Amino acid sequence: MDPILLLKALILGIVEGLTEFLPISSTGHLIIVGSLLNYTDEQSKVFKIVIQLGAILAVCWDFRERIGKVATGLRSDPVQQRFAGLLLIAFMPAAVLGILFHGAIKHYLFNPITVAFALIVGGLLILYIERRAYHPRVQSVDAMGWREALKVGFAQSMAMFPGVSRSGATIMGGLIFGLSRKAATEFSFFLAIPTMFAATVYDVAKNRDLLHLADLPVFVVGFVASFIAAMLTVKALLRYISSHDFTIFAWYRIVFGVIVLLSAQFGWVEWGAH
Repeated sequence: MDPILLLKALILGIVEGLTEFLPISSTGHLIIVGSLLNYTDEQSKVFKIVIQLGAILAVCWDFRERIGKVATGLRSDPVQQRFAGLLLIAFMPAAVLGILFHGAIKHYLFNPITVAFALIVGGLLILYIERRAYHPRVQSVDAMGWREALKVGFAQSMAMFPGVSRSGATIMGGLIFGLSRKAATEFSFFLAIPTMFAATVYDVAKNRDLLHLADLPVFVVGFVASFIAAMLTVKALLRYISSHDFTIFAWYRIVFGVIVLLSAQFGWVEWGAH
C-alpha cells in the first residue's frame, strides 16, 4: 500500500473527526483539504463516507449511556419515548429534502470556492446570532417541545449546502429558537446519529460499486483517526461551551474562507474539482 496514500488517509481522518461536530463544516474542510492533497478520485468518495462513520460511532460511544436508556425505554419509558420522537421529528426535514436535492447540490456546489463563500457567510451569521440578546427558554434536551425539534430540523437541512456545517446550523438554530447552549449542542450531537447514519447508508448504497477490498488499509487508517479525533473533540466542545460562546469559530470560518478565496484569486493554489 502506498505510504503517501495512507498519510493522506490519516490527515483526512483527523480533519473529519475534528470538524464534524464543531460549527465549521466537516464537508467543507474535507473538500478543501482533499483538493490540497489531490485526493479527489473515485476512491475518495467512498473514503469520506467511511471516515464519517467513524465520527458517528465516536458520538455513540460518548453518549452510550443515554443511547442505552433510549433503546431500553422505547417500549415503556415515556421520557425516552418522547426524546426518540423529538429526534424523529427533527430528522425528517433533512431526510426529505436530502432525497430531493442532495444529488444536484453535490454535483454543482461541492467545490472549494463555493465552500469558502459558505464558510464566510456562516461565520458572519454566527457573529450576528451571538450578538443578539440571549434568553434561553429550554435548558435541557428533555425540556424541548416538538416545535423546537422541528425548527432545529429545518435548520439542519441548510447543511446540505457544503460549508454551512450541520452542527453549526443545528446549534445556532437551537439558540435562535430558545435552547440553552448546552441543550442546543447536546441535541445537535444526538441528532447527528440518525442523520449521519442515514446519509452514510444512502451514500454507500449509491457508491457500492466503488468498494474494493484492496482499499481496506486506507479506510481503516481514516476510520480510526476520525473516531479518536471526534471522541476527543466532542468532550472538549462540551467543556468549552460551559463558559464560552461560538465567536471564535465564526472568526475561524471567516479567516479560513478568505484565505481560500485569496489563494484562488492570486493563483497561490490551483484548486481542483471535488
